[in-house]
Amino acid sequence: MPKRILQGTVTSDANQQTVTVSVERRFTHPVLKKTIRKSKKYRAHDENNAFKVGDTVRIIECAPKSKTKRWEVIAN
Repeated sequence: MPKRILQGTVTSDANQQTVTVSVERRFTHPVLKKTIRKSKKYRAHDENNAFKVGDTVRIIECAPKSKTKRWEVIAN
C-alpha cells in the first residue's frame, strides 16, 4: 500500500527533532452542499530541526518513531 503524503503548515517546533503540522482539508457537506474546512494536527519527525513555525511542509507516513510520531517531514 502506498504511503500517504500530506501538505500543511508547521504550528510548533518546540520539541527536539519534532514539528507539529496542521493539515487542512476541504470538502462539501453532503446535506448542506456547503464547503467545510477541517484541520488536524500531526506530529512529524524533523531530523535536523530545519523547519520553523509558519513553514509549509510535506509529510509522509512512516513506521512509528515514538508514542505520537508516525510521520516524517520531507524536503519540498
